[in-house]
Amino acid sequence: MKVAVKRVKTGKTEVAACGRCVDKMNLGPKETAPGLAKAQSMHARPSHTSAYAAKGKKGKDIMLKAEKELAADFGKRITNARKAKGWNHATLGKRMAETVNIIKAAESGKRPTDGVLKKFERVLGISLWVIASEETTTQIDRSSSRGMTLGDYFNDNK
Repeated sequence: MKVAVKRVKTGKTEVAACGRCVDKMNLGPKETAPGLAKAQSMHARPSHTSAYAAKGKKGKDIMLKAEKELAADFGKRITNARKAKGWNHATLGKRMAETVNIIKAAESGKRPTDGVLKKFERVLGISLWVIASEETTTQIDRSSSRGMTLGDYFNDNK
């Protein structure tokens, strides 16, 4: 005998249960949390141009690059703007509602999330995006002890 089941959440676990079980155990249908639903709807319509022009609908090229990209010296821009305002890492962190570690990582050149980049721009009053250029640049992870080899260079230029 086949029974139709639906995906329902019980606590933190998602289970497949039949209609009778859902009724007896007072399980609700699978729903997203209100905050999560709001965040997902915000990501569906980005406020600034994203890396891709289209989402893959028929007839559109999803690999069309937008005209703006993150500046290569974004860490220095953040540091200079913070120092110009006379703020330390903790003060900037409070104003952005971010941790000091995220601030320090961004200033050292580690790329933060787009949301954090927007916060930097808003709080510091700076622009971290530049007009995209045709030249390609390769950034090597400084934490790697190996560096770039000739093989890496030739693989990048294929």
